[in-house]
Order: sequence, then C-alpha cells, then structure tokens
Amino acid sequence: MMETMKGYFLELDKAAKSRFRKIAWCTSIGPAELLHSMGFLVYFPENHGPLLGLSRTSGDLMLNYTAEGFSRDVRVLPASDSRPYFSGKIPSRQTYGLEIPLPDVLVYNSNQNRDVKDWFTWYAQKLKKPILEVITPSNIGDIKDDELSGISQQLRDMIPTLEKVSGNKFDEDRLKETVALSRQSSELWEACLQTSAFLPSPWSFFDQILHMGPAIVLRGTNEAVDYYNLLLKDLQKKIKVGFSAVEHEALRIYWDGMPIWGKLRGLEKLFRSMNSCVVASTYCNSWVYNQFDEDDPFKGMARAFSEFIMVRDDDYKEFYIKNMFRNFRVNGMIHFDAKTCPNKNSNRFCMPEGFSKKLGISTLTLTGDLHELYFYNEKQTVTKIEAFIEQLMKWN
Repeated sequence: MMETMKGYFLELDKAAKSRFRKIAWCTSIGPAELLHSMGFLVYFPENHGPLLGLSRTSGDLMLNYTAEGFSRDVRVLPASDSRPYFSGKIPSRQTYGLEIPLPDVLVYNSNQNRDVKDWFTWYAQKLKKPILEVITPSNIGDIKDDELSGISQQLRDMIPTLEKVSGNKFDEDRLKETVALSRQSSELWEACLQTSAFLPSPWSFFDQILHMGPAIVLRGTNEAVDYYNLLLKDLQKKIKVGFSAVEHEALRIYWDGMPIWGKLRGLEKLFRSMNSCVVASTYCNSWVYNQFDEDDPFKGMARAFSEFIMVRDDDYKEFYIKNMFRNFRVNGMIHFDAKTCPNKNSNRFCMPEGFSKKLGISTLTLTGDLHELYFYNEKQTVTKIEAFIEQLMKWN
C-alpha cells in the first residue's frame, strides 16, 4: 500500500513542480475515467481530508476556515482541506516535501452532497479555473433510463472544455480502455471486501479503510488492478489457513457512516479486546463500481453514479442493509452520526428504528465527527460500545 500510494503522490508532486501534465481535481465519485482518458493527472482533495484527520490537524485548520466566513458546522473535509493551500501550511509539504498540484480544471459530482459544489466552486473562484459539474438525481428508487441518459449527456457535454484545457482530442477507445480498468479494479476490490463473509473474517473494517486508497485515486489504472489482485490473493491465503483478524471472533458488526479518522487505532483495539470484528461497512462498499461497462462507457458511468448508496431512497437502503446483514452474518449495526457530514448518515430519519422493527437488527448510534474531534466524546463513545457489545453477547 505505501509504495502504491507513494508512486501516485510522487507523480502529482512532479506535476506540481514541473507542470508536465495537466491536472484535474475531481470528487471521489466523479468522472475520473473521462479525465484519465483525456490525459489528465487526477487529484482527489477528499483523499487529503483523511490524511489531515489521521494526523489530527483538521481542528486547527478548521479554526482558520471560519475566518473566511464559513460555519464550523460545514463539512470538515472542505474546511480543513482548503485552508492549507492559502496559508502555505500543507502537511504533505512539511512532512514529506511533496507538493499538491493546483488544478487546471475542477470537476465534481453532486451525488455526494451539496458541500462538494460549494467546496469546488470556492476553489475555482479563488484560483480562476474552469469548473464542470455532474448533477445526479437524489432519492432514487428504481433507476430510470431517462435519468441515465441525462447524466450521460452531462458527461458528453464536458468534452469540449476538457479538450480545450488538456489540448487533447477525445478518444472513445481510450475511454473504453480506462473504464475497463476501473471495472476490473472495482470488481477485485469488491471480491476483497467479500472475504469478510468467511468465518472468521481475515480482516476488519479498520484494515479495509487503509487499503481502499487505490479504489479511489487509482481508478482507471493498471496499478489499481495489480494492487487488488495481490491483496485478494493474500486474503485468500489467510482464509485457507484459518487466520482471524480478531482472535476468538465472537461477534460480527456492521459500520454505517463515516470512519472516525483520528480514532481508528483506539476503536480497533476496543473491538478486538471484546472479541468483536467490524466485518463490513457502507463506507468501504461505496467505492464498488461494478456497473462500469466499457461497451457503453457513458451509460455505465451514469449507472455507477446513480447506484451510489447516498442518492438512493430509504426503501433501497433498507433492502441493501438487509442483504449485507445476511451476506456477512452480522450480529449488530453501529451508525456513526457525523455532525459535519450529515448526507452520509442514514440514522436521522427513523431508519435505525425501522431496521430493528422490520429486520430484527440491533443498532447503536454514535455521535461525533469524522475529523473534528471537538465534537467527539471518547468516554461516552467507549461506554456505549462496551454496553452494546455486552448486550449482543447475551443475545448471541
């Protein structure tokens, strides 16, 4: 993992210093395949956010962000990510000597939340660079052909601007090759995640989020395909010898919501100490795009964007969780209600109660934030988890 991600950031660093390639900034569930196919190096600012969260520097940067006039309740990813560029205090520069390249064009997809539009628009205005958008419908039940056609046309409408910025003509064969690589790496990532269905699980949610980087930033590349081929083989070997991520695994937990980036190690130790393995999550499965189709690349991308769990309706989410519970043989579910990322929370409109009543699923809701530890009460969180696990132990 370290070498794979290092290669990605070193190439970005080289581009930042020499400008040998045009740079596109893209949201993580945006049209990266189209950008790669047109010769752009693609940078995902969201990937910078977890780095800030893991280093626990988001809070300090957040204080600076309020000086721009933004609320502290705004999503922490844009808040903590944006300020370093204009203060000069970029963690990757200070720690590793690596630069993060400024964009030639910014591209976002609205299927995550409203904040990405505000985030990227703020950058585009500050940097005076063109910005392109994909507007994906929300609250989708059954996906309709006219919705897919609308998204496909939005992607096609980007091409003239991308040709102008990149200096390259659009090549559909190149796009098909890139989409095929994304499909392959995504299917391999899904296969890796599915290994947690085995008893005992060979890895946990806390391992998975550290291995999901290539599924996001290296989509459409051979490097991602090679990485997940190796990872899958390693996981299959662990299953064969009976390796268990949690010794004496007794309970299997499903995590719904964002990770708490600054508390991963402590939470992993807590669950392990209680013989409980967090085997699956909505978060890690959000980057499974098996809908990509190189034979019809635009429609395949449109379907992948439309099937993203955040834009689906509650009936679909209930169906999805039910299948995940059965597949991974889960004993209980934890919702993490991230204060500054409400769009990735499925617990605010009676869904936990619905899971309990309709599906017989035991649930626990934790509160806090994915980055801003100001909103996180560690003692309360630990006490809640301990009580929940003890309760599940009695029932199982």
